[in-house]
Amino acid sequence: MKKNQNMEGQRSDPNHPTGNPINGYPKTAKIQKRRTGIKKPKSDSCKKIFSETESKFDQIADREDKPYSCDQCGKRFGKTFTLKCHQRIHTGEKPFSCDQCGKGFTRMDKLKLHQRVHTGEKPYGCELCGKHYAHMESLKIHHRLHTGQKPYKCDVCGKDFAYKQKLKRHLHKHTGEKPSLDHSGEAFASNNQLKTHLHVNSNKKSYSCDQCGKKFALLSRLKSHQIVHSNQKPYSCYHCGKEFARKKGLETHLLIHSGEKLYSCDQCGKGFARSDQLQSHQRVHTGERSFVCGQCGRAFRYSSNLARHRNIHTAVGKYRCGKCRKTFICLDYLKSHYRIHTGERPYWCEHCGNTFRYPKDLQHHQRIHTGGKP
Repeated sequence: MKKNQNMEGQRSDPNHPTGNPINGYPKTAKIQKRRTGIKKPKSDSCKKIFSETESKFDQIADREDKPYSCDQCGKRFGKTFTLKCHQRIHTGEKPFSCDQCGKGFTRMDKLKLHQRVHTGEKPYGCELCGKHYAHMESLKIHHRLHTGQKPYKCDVCGKDFAYKQKLKRHLHKHTGEKPSLDHSGEAFASNNQLKTHLHVNSNKKSYSCDQCGKKFALLSRLKSHQIVHSNQKPYSCYHCGKEFARKKGLETHLLIHSGEKLYSCDQCGKGFARSDQLQSHQRVHTGERSFVCGQCGRAFRYSSNLARHRNIHTAVGKYRCGKCRKTFICLDYLKSHYRIHTGERPYWCEHCGNTFRYPKDLQHHQRIHTGGKP
């Protein structure tokens, strides 16, 4: 009778999944204690023994939950079907083949994913730029373009990478390994680089643009080129919104926001975000002027300077000075000329503080301090 009164006196929690009394232990905890017969130690000296015992019970539980093990590698599975699928990794068996290209797969779900290559189905779309992908994993990797996430780190130098494949290629720089060789013995860091090299140097350009007729050795390069005609810019910077036709253009642009300068000049140490910027800068040290005017033979360091110079021979001055009515072929020349009237001298020497109207005048003056010949 007393026992029944105690049971009636206990309050139950209606929100508790087991319906246990508020002040009581959960039923699952009691069952677990009866199963193992182990109580957690209060003393530090017993912790090692307890953890070893607990680990053994975990292994037993794992064997109970996953009773089927692979005789090749020991991996355990909960169902015989999953074990059979796994064993195909060791046997090389691929019972599911694509009726379009004949490629084989170990599982039906992998075949279905592959078939999207042929159907063109791309159910996963990026909410930031609208680009679609056939696989969810591809979309997740694409998102790193917008977020700037770089989850792969080089253990040697600490450099971060957005893609696992780029980290693998980077590691070859530390190891010096170049595993792929062409027929001439030239080495490449990856099979993709080798394939590209063989295509480009075969002089066979099988892919032509239907817009302008330009030919390409690789289909990927034709597709990249065709964006020029479509005016599509599917890659946008999440920092400033600037859009790009090519993925490489966005990746290079993101370096502006991160401040990262991967390329540095071995002459003066100046850093650059792009390799072509470094190459262009190095002409300052070498004195190279490879852009020559066909009309007068004058040579220039940069193609933009040559293009502007050509206007002297072909164009009529369309920019007129409001003070003296002199005309100029480009706006930059007019702005430079206008300093004569305003007295503006925006270029100053950091050594002595003298100011100059034009950058060439400043460069000539600085030789006084550096000891260079005028």
